[in-house]
Amino acid sequence: MRIKSTIMAVCALAIIACEKPPETQAPVEVKTPPAAREVQKTASNFPAPSTLDSILEAQSEEVKARYAFRRPSQTLSFFGIEPGMTVVEALPGGGWYTKLLLPLLGEQGMLVGSDYPLDLWPKFGFLSEEQLQEKQTWSSDWPKQAEGWGIANSAKIAAFNFGAMPSDMAASADAVLFIRALHNLARFNDDGGFLDASLADAYKVLKPGGIVGVVQHEARENMPDEWAKGNNGYLKKAYVIEKMQAAGFELVAQSSINENPQDMPSETDIVWRLSPSLSTSKEDPELRAAIEKIGESHRMTLKFQKPE
Repeated sequence: MRIKSTIMAVCALAIIACEKPPETQAPVEVKTPPAAREVQKTASNFPAPSTLDSILEAQSEEVKARYAFRRPSQTLSFFGIEPGMTVVEALPGGGWYTKLLLPLLGEQGMLVGSDYPLDLWPKFGFLSEEQLQEKQTWSSDWPKQAEGWGIANSAKIAAFNFGAMPSDMAASADAVLFIRALHNLARFNDDGGFLDASLADAYKVLKPGGIVGVVQHEARENMPDEWAKGNNGYLKKAYVIEKMQAAGFELVAQSSINENPQDMPSETDIVWRLSPSLSTSKEDPELRAAIEKIGESHRMTLKFQKPE
């Protein structure tokens, strides 16, 4: 049990890429929100410095290797992300999606990074005092880091921590993206209300009619609720929808683009056993080969809207 706990803690912040793409997967629209159409219409008034396809084509081979798993073109298009928008990206990490969003949003747009609440970080139990101290200045340090990438035609950049959203950002964003970012918020929600506080900030930062895009490791509904509370990386779709609706959002669409039927974890499995982390098989080539055949995690893809 101690070994498994250590693995889970070390891997808790791993950024897991998307799964092996199914052969045919079309978005399933729940309804087409008029407000979402209006947001996209407004954004399209700004000429795009480059299309999403050209941005993806310009990336390094290392980045392109992730496309089959993260499906950025289908995912961003499904959420309706367009040039000129203001987008909040939850837990941007090293910037894999950020480096796509900055040129896509363009000089007329803005990208706002949003990290976990500051009070959440000590709860992981493995960050050093120096690392925890660095988190205190993340909201001012991260924009400088992102600007240092030197991306041409970049959107403006800002940042804040969930739980401490600046009041002047209220009703300023067209979209908030939670891409594999909800499980640790849910994991500690009973001990600090971190998911509830973060969703409240997402609601406040959005304009009326704004969109929340969710991509999250999905637990099947037959799995025990206790197993699917975020500790193992997975959440149930019903739980995510319930929490989003409790925060005031409406579910407007869902898609199968990030599902992976090969990922069928047992109650002793964690999401970080899969690629690219491979946390449980690094010293076992045979087990690693078997796990790599699974691909990456089974994920829900949900689109919500803040009512007008």
